[in-house]
Amino acid sequence: MDLQSIKNRFGIIGNSPELNYALQVAAQVSNTDLTVLIIGDSGVGKEAFSSIIHSLSSRKHNPFIAVNCGAIPEGTIDSELFGHEKGSFTGAVDARKGYFETVNGGTIFLDEIGEMPLGTQARLLRVLEAGEYIRVGSSKVQKTDVRVIAATNKDLLQLVQQNKFREDLYYRLSTVPIRVPSLTHRKEDIVLLFRKFAADFADKYKTQSVQLDEEAKNLLLTYPWPGNVRELKNIAEQISVLSPEKNISSRELSRYLQPYSNNRLPAVVVGGQNQQEFQNEREILYKLFFDMKKDVNELKKMFLEVLQNPSIAEQNPSFINDLKDLKTGPDNFQQLPTSLQIELPNSIPVSAQQPMPIHIGMDNGIHDHEEVEESLNIMDKEKELIIKALKKHKSKRKDAALDLGISERTLYRKLKEYDIEEL
Repeated sequence: MDLQSIKNRFGIIGNSPELNYALQVAAQVSNTDLTVLIIGDSGVGKEAFSSIIHSLSSRKHNPFIAVNCGAIPEGTIDSELFGHEKGSFTGAVDARKGYFETVNGGTIFLDEIGEMPLGTQARLLRVLEAGEYIRVGSSKVQKTDVRVIAATNKDLLQLVQQNKFREDLYYRLSTVPIRVPSLTHRKEDIVLLFRKFAADFADKYKTQSVQLDEEAKNLLLTYPWPGNVRELKNIAEQISVLSPEKNISSRELSRYLQPYSNNRLPAVVVGGQNQQEFQNEREILYKLFFDMKKDVNELKKMFLEVLQNPSIAEQNPSFINDLKDLKTGPDNFQQLPTSLQIELPNSIPVSAQQPMPIHIGMDNGIHDHEEVEESLNIMDKEKELIIKALKKHKSKRKDAALDLGISERTLYRKLKEYDIEEL
């Protein structure tokens, strides 16, 4: 069967080279019993490829089942896949067949395989290598003839390095890998897909199909589509139902798209933009660190000027207080992380009879002002800020979380992650 026939039969829209190659591999491998690993971002249509492989195979008249490994609790996934015996665990009032038994002779699609627990991975490896499994609570080995197609939106090799996925299972699953491209890698298909979805929804809701002007089409092409085809389909349905106009402009289209930024670095907030929302808490922390580093460098520069020229303090007695109040505030100055604190004298002698001994030269090592680069390790600074906030608010987590700009639940998770005890 040629590619166009496959597209027509399974409703595949698009002509990008990456999509055509993925379909070609799926068609070639369908008539074998090889294990296939489908790789792609969420929403690209990985399950559709599993259906294509099964429908074009010699097992097409036998059962096919799709299982989302991430949706089954860890305590029951073994029972769901391999079955269990009566009384094997609390609530097991009867024996039950698992998917590998009920789909014998057919195909099982294991979606989100990266979410599968390590213990279940070991059982699955035995099925792939020997076609054998054991029910939960049983000691009898049973045979099965099931073709396994797996899918993931995660980097399994990275999970292997983190000891969250078995290396032997990864290589056993990826006998034939198929990478399904995201919409950002098949931009030539975006407008075509939208037109098809719009026509389908117009027929479904008995309305006129919406049309995009050129600016709206350009907006579709520049949008990043984090949800891929699934998100594009949802947008087409929303516009078809909610838009009063059938000729859609870029302004009208932008109302249905999620806001996004091309620059994921923290933004510089100036003037009246203090209410700007950051995309996530890490960006907030980055900005705090950059502002703190700037303030510390200013403090060091001003303090060095006092050391080099004591007359500044004589001419302006409130200079030291101003120095302490610089941005951080008098109450917060001593709460800076230890590595960033500067010990300032309570007073500087300005009397002519007791001048401050200042020697510029080789003895004290002060020649020119140098800015010292502080460590900006994100985890260290995040931990320091959390400890600082807890001390400031006397271990009141709710107030500390509000001060940090994060939720109380996130703060609780950070306390566990960094092993911070209650202060």
